[in-house]
This record gives sequence, C-alpha cells and structure tokens, in this order.
Amino acid sequence: MLDINKVINDARLLEADPEGNLFDLEHWSPLVAQHLAEAEGIVLTDEHWEIIICLRERYRHHGMAGSARELLREVEERFCDGRGRKKLYELFPGGPVSQASRIAGLPLPPYSSDRSFGSVE
Repeated sequence: MLDINKVINDARLLEADPEGNLFDLEHWSPLVAQHLAEAEGIVLTDEHWEIIICLRERYRHHGMAGSARELLREVEERFCDGRGRKKLYELFPGGPVSQASRIAGLPLPPYSSDRSFGSVE
C-alpha cells in the first residue's frame, strides 16, 4: 500500500523517464495523478477521472494496448457518444492517449509518440 508520507518526503518515487512516464507503476495514487496533471497544466475534473480510471482498469484487465490508435478508439467509443474526439483532446490537449496515460501512471502503448496524436490547440 502506498504511504503518502513517503511520497511527500521521497521525491524519487515520482521519478519519470524523459517522456514523463513513471518508472514505478506501483507508486501511482490519485494524489500523484493530481501532481502530474498540475505539472502539465491540467486541473482534473470528474470527466478526466473517468478516463484515467478507465485506462487503469483497461490496463489491469487487458495489459498494454496493441497501439495508441487502438486505445484511442476504445476511449472514444466509451466517452464520446459518437460526437468525435474533440472532447478528448479538450480534456487532454497533449493527446488523450499519451497525456492521459502519463497522468494515469501507465506505460505508453506502442506508437504513442506519433505526432498525429497532437493537440487541438
């Protein structure tokens, strides 16, 4: 179990690779997610949390997605109600797969760094 005092006092638990992905997936918590989101300029809302929890549950049950496009399609089907991806990119302007996965403390699926997964800015 994550001891929040250790996280607060031991910055190494939040170490990330150059892309911002956590090295140690076990040390993720909602508080860690909030810090990661704040560092990326995002204030987490209920909509953000739904997607983050969905990504974590998907990873827990199915492992890593085969590709970023596959994962984006799954998230879009679940959260966009046929309205397109724009809402996902508004929530995660750095990419609903790459940025949301980083905040969720998950490894990025293959092909996540494809620039076609840019932002709506």
